[in-house]
Amino acid sequence: MAFTLKKHVLSLTYEPKVIPVLTGKCQQTIRTGRRFRKGELIMFHGWTGRPYRSPWSFRTPYYCIKEVIDIEITPDCLIDLRTLTGLSWDSPEMDEIARLDGIDPPTGEELFAVLSRLNKIPDTGVPGQIIRWI
Repeated sequence: MAFTLKKHVLSLTYEPKVIPVLTGKCQQTIRTGRRFRKGELIMFHGWTGRPYRSPWSFRTPYYCIKEVIDIEITPDCLIDLRTLTGLSWDSPEMDEIARLDGIDPPTGEELFAVLSRLNKIPDTGVPGQIIRWI
Protein backbone atom coordinates (compact mmCIF):
# COMPACT_ATOMS: atom_id res chain seq x y z
CA MET A 1 0.00 0.00 0.00
CA ALA A 2 1.52 3.32 -1.11
CA PHE A 3 1.52 6.37 1.14
CA THR A 4 -0.05 9.48 -0.43
CA LEU A 5 1.08 12.87 0.82
CA LYS A 6 -1.88 15.18 1.39
CA LYS A 7 -1.84 18.32 -0.75
CA HIS A 8 -3.87 21.46 -0.05
CA VAL A 9 -4.75 24.10 -2.67
CA LEU A 10 -5.86 27.41 -1.11
CA SER A 11 -6.95 30.69 -2.61
CA LEU A 12 -5.16 33.83 -1.50
CA THR A 13 -7.51 36.81 -1.66
CA TYR A 14 -5.95 39.27 0.82
CA GLU A 15 -4.19 41.53 -1.70
CA PRO A 16 -1.40 42.95 0.55
CA LYS A 17 -0.22 39.37 1.18
CA VAL A 18 0.05 38.17 -2.44
CA ILE A 19 3.46 39.61 -3.39
CA PRO A 20 5.07 38.70 -0.03
CA VAL A 21 3.88 35.08 -0.46
CA LEU A 22 5.05 34.96 -4.08
CA THR A 23 8.48 36.33 -3.16
CA GLY A 24 8.91 34.13 -0.08
CA LYS A 25 8.80 37.03 2.40
CA CYS A 26 5.58 35.72 3.95
CA GLN A 27 5.49 32.06 4.96
CA GLN A 28 2.46 32.00 7.25
CA THR A 29 -1.30 31.96 6.96
CA ILE A 30 -4.08 31.74 9.52
CA ARG A 31 -7.09 29.66 8.54
CA THR A 32 -10.25 28.61 10.33
CA GLY A 33 -10.79 24.90 10.89
CA ARG A 34 -8.25 22.23 11.78
CA ARG A 35 -7.44 20.32 8.62
CA PHE A 36 -3.69 20.94 8.20
CA ARG A 37 -0.82 18.82 9.55
CA LYS A 38 2.93 19.27 9.66
CA GLY A 39 4.61 17.63 6.66
CA GLU A 40 1.68 18.07 4.29
CA LEU A 41 1.97 20.25 1.18
CA ILE A 42 0.28 23.59 0.58
CA MET A 43 -0.10 25.65 -2.60
CA PHE A 44 -1.73 29.07 -3.10
CA HIS A 45 -3.48 30.65 -6.06
CA GLY A 46 -5.26 33.88 -6.89
CA TRP A 47 -8.20 34.77 -9.12
CA THR A 48 -8.35 37.05 -12.17
CA GLY A 49 -11.82 38.23 -11.13
CA ARG A 50 -14.57 36.91 -8.88
CA PRO A 51 -13.50 33.92 -6.79
CA TYR A 52 -14.75 30.60 -8.16
CA ARG A 53 -16.08 32.36 -11.28
CA SER A 54 -12.82 33.32 -12.98
CA PRO A 55 -9.52 31.70 -13.96
CA TRP A 56 -6.55 31.57 -11.61
CA SER A 57 -4.22 34.57 -11.83
CA PHE A 58 -1.19 32.88 -10.23
CA ARG A 59 -0.20 29.77 -8.40
CA THR A 60 2.73 28.99 -6.19
CA PRO A 61 4.71 25.78 -6.06
CA TYR A 62 3.76 23.35 -3.32
CA TYR A 63 5.42 24.20 0.00
CA CYS A 64 6.00 21.79 2.86
CA ILE A 65 4.12 22.74 6.03
CA LYS A 66 6.75 23.00 8.77
CA GLU A 67 4.57 24.07 11.71
CA VAL A 68 0.89 24.02 12.60
CA ILE A 69 -0.36 25.75 15.74
CA ASP A 70 -3.92 25.01 16.80
CA ILE A 71 -5.69 28.16 17.96
CA GLU A 72 -9.10 29.45 18.92
CA ILE A 73 -10.06 32.81 17.41
CA THR A 74 -12.40 34.92 19.54
CA PRO A 75 -13.44 38.59 19.37
CA ASP A 76 -11.34 39.22 22.51
CA CYS A 77 -8.18 37.27 21.79
CA LEU A 78 -6.38 34.49 19.98
CA ILE A 79 -5.92 31.44 22.22
CA ASP A 80 -2.80 29.34 21.65
CA LEU A 81 -4.03 25.83 22.44
CA ARG A 82 -0.48 24.56 23.11
CA THR A 83 -0.26 26.72 26.22
CA LEU A 84 -3.90 27.78 26.67
CA THR A 85 -2.63 31.36 26.60
CA GLY A 86 -4.96 34.07 25.37
CA LEU A 87 -3.17 36.79 23.39
CA SER A 88 -5.08 40.06 23.27
CA TRP A 89 -5.42 41.51 19.76
CA ASP A 90 -3.68 44.71 20.92
CA SER A 91 -0.62 42.92 22.37
CA PRO A 92 2.94 43.09 20.97
CA GLU A 93 2.81 39.29 20.48
CA MET A 94 -0.20 39.64 18.18
CA ASP A 95 1.53 42.46 16.29
CA GLU A 96 4.38 40.01 15.57
CA ILE A 97 1.96 37.30 14.41
CA ALA A 98 0.29 39.90 12.15
CA ARG A 99 3.69 40.89 10.73
CA LEU A 100 4.54 37.26 9.98
CA ASP A 101 1.12 36.89 8.33
CA GLY A 102 1.66 39.78 5.91
CA ILE A 103 -1.03 42.00 7.44
CA ASP A 104 -0.90 45.69 6.48
CA PRO A 105 -0.56 47.49 8.84
CA PRO A 106 1.06 44.71 10.92
CA THR A 107 -1.04 44.97 14.07
CA GLY A 108 -3.09 42.43 15.97
CA GLU A 109 -6.14 44.66 15.65
CA GLU A 110 -5.83 44.72 11.86
CA LEU A 111 -5.25 40.95 11.83
CA PHE A 112 -8.56 40.47 13.65
CA ALA A 113 -10.27 42.89 11.24
CA VAL A 114 -8.99 40.89 8.25
CA LEU A 115 -9.94 37.55 9.81
CA SER A 116 -13.41 38.94 10.60
CA ARG A 117 -13.91 40.13 7.01
CA LEU A 118 -12.90 36.75 5.57
CA ASN A 119 -14.59 34.52 8.17
CA LYS A 120 -17.57 34.56 10.50
CA ILE A 121 -16.13 34.87 14.03
CA PRO A 122 -18.93 34.22 16.56
CA ASP A 123 -18.73 35.54 20.12
CA THR A 124 -17.99 31.99 21.28
CA GLY A 125 -14.97 31.76 18.97
CA VAL A 126 -13.96 29.55 16.08
CA PRO A 127 -11.23 26.90 15.80
CA GLY A 128 -8.28 27.80 13.61
CA GLN A 129 -4.66 27.14 12.80
CA ILE A 130 -1.51 29.15 12.20
CA ILE A 131 0.23 27.41 9.29
CA ARG A 132 3.89 28.01 8.48
CA TRP A 133 5.77 26.60 5.51
CA ILE A 134 9.20 26.48 3.94
